Amino acid sequence: MQRNSKSTPAPTEGGKASAKQRPIVLVGLMGVGKSTVGKRLAARMGLPFVDADEAIEEAAGMTITEIFERYGEAHFRDGERRVIARLIDGVPKVIATGGGAFIQEETRALILECATAIWLDADIDVLVDRVSRREGRPLLKGRNARDVLFELSAIRNPVYALAPIHVRSVAAPHEATVDTIVKALHA
Repeated sequence: MQRNSKSTPAPTEGGKASAKQRPIVLVGLMGVGKSTVGKRLAARMGLPFVDADEAIEEAAGMTITEIFERYGEAHFRDGERRVIARLIDGVPKVIATGGGAFIQEETRALILECATAIWLDADIDVLVDRVSRREGRPLLKGRNARDVLFELSAIRNPVYALAPIHVRSVAAPHEATVDTIVKALHA
């Protein structure tokens, strides 16, 4: 677990909200465990949990795969930004985002300004194992998961590193990752 020095401290009483009062937004590559860890983190902290991908599907009335196929990635990213903006409403909660959300400049700026961003990171082997358990990931359609994840990590990890908190997700029970996040939030 690392706290990145590039971040600005969370505003306090005179500003917007302290880190404990802000939504917690989990970012990282697909398969890192944002949804699974997010649910457990929310339960541990007594906060609501929201999966941004599920909120997008609900708002659109179709699956993410259908949105990608019908309208393309640019349309999906615009809708994703609007849904995440609605979710980051100043109410403390845990939000799991899709892997590309934090890569979009406007979405990232919103998250960094109004929430506490946590980068969940994992080795490629761990990610490949996890993504192989679930269908419906548009960026993997018809491609080798290891190759896609390697390419995405090279592009996205430097951007994810802008999150003020960095936590490694390892091949261990998700509770270990939750423990690390809770410690980082109280550091």
